[in-house]
Formats: sequence, C-alpha cells, structure tokens
Amino acid sequence: MITPPRSEVKRYNSKMNLIYQDESVLLVNKPANLSVLAEGWNKDAPYLVKILEEQYSKIWVVHRLDKITSGIIVFALNADAHRSLSVQFEKHQVEKKYQALMNGVPKWDEKTTKFPLRINVGRRHRTVVDDRDGIRSETRFKILERYPLSARVEAAPLTGRTHQIRVHAAALGHPLAGDALYGAPPTKAIARPALHAEQLTFAHPVTNERVSFRADLPDDFQNALKLLRTV
Repeated sequence: MITPPRSEVKRYNSKMNLIYQDESVLLVNKPANLSVLAEGWNKDAPYLVKILEEQYSKIWVVHRLDKITSGIIVFALNADAHRSLSVQFEKHQVEKKYQALMNGVPKWDEKTTKFPLRINVGRRHRTVVDDRDGIRSETRFKILERYPLSARVEAAPLTGRTHQIRVHAAALGHPLAGDALYGAPPTKAIARPALHAEQLTFAHPVTNERVSFRADLPDDFQNALKLLRTV
C-alpha cells in the first residue's frame, strides 16, 4: 500500500481540493452540500461532475457520496480505468473509511453492525432497518475519541447501501450529530450530519498496486470537534 509523494499531488484554485491525479484516476475532497450529479428537482444547481468537467474534458463516475457528506471521491479518466474501479467497488474490494460524530457516548470500543436495510422508504426517501425485506448490510465502527455528550468514530462500510452509516449508527442508538432525518436532536455543533469520507484504498487500474488516499477534515467538522471537546 502506498500514498503518492507530495510532489505528485496537484492542487488548483477551484471549488474542489484535488488530492491526486494521473492519467487514469482523479481524486478530490468533495465539500458538503454539493451533489455529485445533477439534481432532478434543481437542474440549475451546481454539482461536482459539472465543475470538474469544466477543467477535464471527460470524467467517468465510479461511485458517489451523499450531497451532505464531505470527503474523498475517485473518478476515472478513461474507460479502462472506469471498468477496473467499477469492478472493485462491485466486489467490495475497495476499503472505505469515514469519520463521524455520534450523538451520545457509546459504551463499546468497537462494534460491527449487520442490520439489513431497505432504501427509499416514504416521502422522505429514508433508509430503514428491515429484517424481513432488507438487503444485507455491514458497517464496522471504532471509537476514536469520547467527549462528554458525543464521540468521534471511524466507520468502515463493508457494503454500499444508501445512508448506510447513518442508519446503522441510529440503529445502535447513536445517530450522527446533526442528522435530524435519523433522529438526532438539534445541535449547535454542526449544521449537517457529521460524516466525512476520509480514506479510500484500492488497486490502481494500471499498476494493480494497492494505493491509499486521504481527505482532510473540512472546517465545519473541525469546528464541531473543538466545540464538543469543551462542552
């Protein structure tokens, strides 16, 4: 597993922070509250792919992040890379790690959840735990830091269901801070569900070498940490 040397990391003055780019892959640190693709109900709203294609003539979407989620996302820059990465995601060969802030303080240090999930339920398009009709889903949680009223956790989804980490956290009795959709109480710490895609590890489409990339925590998440540590 390698992390590209600093000399290979290119940054540009745009709304995105570019983490890494070569002839096959492009990784950026997506800000929260920006959709990856065009929103059907608001076609004039900016979205990540459009912003990136203003600089790159063509990119291939491999996976997505929720609009409210910040963090690392990888795109392919040619069809061969797209096929390779897509297969890895489909076969769960990509290692994904998130940082999240849980409401309340869990008593456990590590926990693996396997609640089956059913997506797009009701007018609010929620994902719900459904033991009968749900799809197999698995998330590993690890406590990184405890505060008086909450905890910072690492979340590693082993499957890729919509809202998976958010629903699994809520099912454990600890919805993510700021996640009113899944039962979190109001908070002044952060104005969105506190979820950040921190790390991706996969086999490079050309070299087949395992590579790992990280995305820095955004300002709103870091400010939430400062506030929670002083409560």
